[in-house]
Amino acid sequence: MARYIGPKTKIARKFKDSIYGPDKYYDRKNYPPGHHGNSRRRRKQSEYGIQLQEKQKAKYTYGILERQFRNVFAKASRKKGITGEILLQLIEARLDNVVFRMGIAPTRAGARQLVSHQHITINGKNLSVPSYSVKPGDVVGVREKSKSLEAITNSLASRSTNFSWIEWNEDQLSGKFLNYPERDEIPENIKEQLIVELYSK
Repeated sequence: MARYIGPKTKIARKFKDSIYGPDKYYDRKNYPPGHHGNSRRRRKQSEYGIQLQEKQKAKYTYGILERQFRNVFAKASRKKGITGEILLQLIEARLDNVVFRMGIAPTRAGARQLVSHQHITINGKNLSVPSYSVKPGDVVGVREKSKSLEAITNSLASRSTNFSWIEWNEDQLSGKFLNYPERDEIPENIKEQLIVELYSK
């Protein structure tokens, strides 16, 4: 499956959650898409269907493909601790997600593009791998030649959210990844235990 680039509101309606952020179209039609709209009678979901939907929701939220997601889960399951929480922590530590959390890009898709086009550095070196796992202590920044890019300056101008696991340096346009976030610090509405149950079958 290729990465999804279609209508985002349709996906948000499918999962009954504005997973891509504020969406005025979703607010008007916050029910699943379909020919008969909200009046359509829908079958009760099976346990497997609920678990699968939660996994799909996580994949669409973070923009991760199936094989990548499965590999991250395998890595999380090998670590000591609660597998579901570790899974989300590892996904949050992806370079494209960290760039998004820092406010360098307004969306994860935008962050992925900045990384792929080598506008982002890690510990002073250019890196073009969006799935790179950022480690505690790593410094993620904007390449010197890219600091004047309109997309980056506009995004940083509207930056409003600070995360406790990221230390942002406004002057350098860089941030330090301090530690993996605790589950209650991750704002995404994902029931990770359902994903663990799905992969454990």
